[in-house]
Amino acid sequence: MSLSNQIAKDLYEIEAVQIKPDRSFTWTSGIKSPIYCDNRLTLSYPAVREKIAEAFVEIIEAMDEKPDVIAGCATAGIPHAAWLAQRLGLPMVYVRSKPKAHGKGNQIEGKIKKGQNVVVIEDLISTGGSSINSALALREAGAHVLGVLAIFSYGIKQAKENFTSNNLFIRTITDFDALLKELIAVERLTTSEFADLINWRDELFTS
Repeated sequence: MSLSNQIAKDLYEIEAVQIKPDRSFTWTSGIKSPIYCDNRLTLSYPAVREKIAEAFVEIIEAMDEKPDVIAGCATAGIPHAAWLAQRLGLPMVYVRSKPKAHGKGNQIEGKIKKGQNVVVIEDLISTGGSSINSALALREAGAHVLGVLAIFSYGIKQAKENFTSNNLFIRTITDFDALLKELIAVERLTTSEFADLINWRDELFTS
């Protein structure tokens, strides 16, 4: 089993990702959803954290350019960025959603130098807003952003378009489709439910 499939299975088993085909979850936006993702729960499972760090390392090892710095998106991306930076022996920074309203007004915490290669770490990609915001802040500071890496993605079309329009590489360890295929394999989801869930995702933000 690939790391992607293992981690999809792990996220479901620790209830970091939950599926309810009746769409009884409500997102902050008001969308009625069959999926709820809270990857902060991975913090409490060392074995899962280790797999996630290893998967990020594998992605980076396959990249043509390598990072000089690992950047975490506040807040859920920060711990995973820290574990990855430790694994790679690299400096780390983290990026706030907006500059602090007091003190030095920093948006980026930690030391970043112009021209340094940076990889941004996020826990979840929905439309991509928070990680794109972090990447743009790093670019503004003079960094060369190699891309955004995340644990999980819903695979929403709007997210792909948002990353493309900002000329940003995006790669996730696992995603909605991989999770659903794992659930079919263990008979926790029917093929008709699978089709309905994929259709729900593909219709998001299309109207």
